Amino acid sequence: MRYLTAGESHGPELTVIVEGVPAGLPLMKEDIDRSLAERQKGYGRGRRMQIEKDEAIITGGVRHGKTLGSPIAIRIINRDFQHWSRIMGIEPPEEEEEVKRKVTRPRPGHADLNGGIKYGHRDLRNVLERSSARETAARVAAGAIAKKLLKELKITVSSHVVEIAGIKAERYPLSAKEIGEAAGKSPVRCLDEKAAKRMMEAIDSAKKNGDSIGGVVEVVAEGLPPGIGSHVHYDRKLDARIAAAVVSINGFKGVEFGLGFAAAGLPGSRVQDEIAWDERRGYYRLSNNLGGFEGGMTNGMPIVVRGVMKPIPTLYKPLMSVDIETKEPFKASIERSDSCAVPSAAVVCEHVVAWELAKALLEQFPCDQFPVLQKAVEAYREYARGF
Repeated sequence: MRYLTAGESHGPELTVIVEGVPAGLPLMKEDIDRSLAERQKGYGRGRRMQIEKDEAIITGGVRHGKTLGSPIAIRIINRDFQHWSRIMGIEPPEEEEEVKRKVTRPRPGHADLNGGIKYGHRDLRNVLERSSARETAARVAAGAIAKKLLKELKITVSSHVVEIAGIKAERYPLSAKEIGEAAGKSPVRCLDEKAAKRMMEAIDSAKKNGDSIGGVVEVVAEGLPPGIGSHVHYDRKLDARIAAAVVSINGFKGVEFGLGFAAAGLPGSRVQDEIAWDERRGYYRLSNNLGGFEGGMTNGMPIVVRGVMKPIPTLYKPLMSVDIETKEPFKASIERSDSCAVPSAAVVCEHVVAWELAKALLEQFPCDQFPVLQKAVEAYREYARGF
């Protein structure tokens, strides 16, 4: 299973083509639209989210509410394009017409300068339009298909915010389903109401000061049987693939599983998860310090993965940069931005993780027909329980 996205932030639309989804998976437009709507929520979002009302337009791969096994094509219209048609149109400008909104002052923390150097663009808008986090809407659409597949296989994936601007939320022993329900009711997707209030105050302060703030998000997945992934090759280790996918999200600079970096300060006796067995559950762990992974494979416990998002680098009090035309020092260009996108980033992370989980399952089990996949996964669960 794989996908490919196309489109620029202020272009006509985003497009995603998803290949390898089994035939016979129940899938409706609403399954994708729910995820797109969640991505657009979140305290601290900017004016762009007031303009866009993301909806999936499915143009291939689905008929009468079920996937066909052929590539699934989805379009997401950029409503803001109507204000950018002259700037982002595909037709070349008239010779005497000056290129509007040309960017020659790269923003620190963005892809602007590096991308310009790599591809030879003297107008850095050619870089920032594609490197924009707007592209994550297409990734969420692909992840929504993966979440639907996982749900039909009795696997639940949810996300929440555990930290913003150094404000840490209290941890609660909730299931993945409970986490998803509670997070969806919070403006910052935080389960701790007191911490959520302080987070919103920090976002307000950052916005007032023309600054931005980052945070930490957590994704929890329940229902995967043990042994998904592999220990035999580096590129088949599922936790490694999830780590790469999380860090590929715009602005993400770190990832950890279970105890994560905290494990470095503890003795092994307080880190490793002891093994137990009972007739109903089969094998299970007495703790989940390793976040559901051992040896690059799932161990049957809930998967717990966290990603850290840096503050958004587009600032309304811009940092110093250098104009690539004059080489003179200037304050960086200002593009419309959010003061905090951590709640939205949690939703993106959730769907990115769901994609990797679904992809690993399809690699391990027969996947041309969804009913066959369902039977194979359930049979494997029974096998693992009685091993």
